Amino acid sequence: MQDYSFNEYFDRFPLAMAYVPWQHLTNVFENLDEAYNTGTIFPELEKPFTGRRCEK
Repeated sequence: MQDYSFNEYFDRFPLAMAYVPWQHLTNVFENLDEAYNTGTIFPELEKPFTGRRCEK
């Protein structure tokens, strides 16, 4: 293995790669208090954390 400096090593590789699919958000919460408590105005994004997997 070659001995690279810190900058040379990280310049050789991309920092990160991600795949983010398009989201088609069509519904909106009618009750703003419910949206505030959920953390989003879009019901499609309401996926409460249960410690394992998202439900809904």
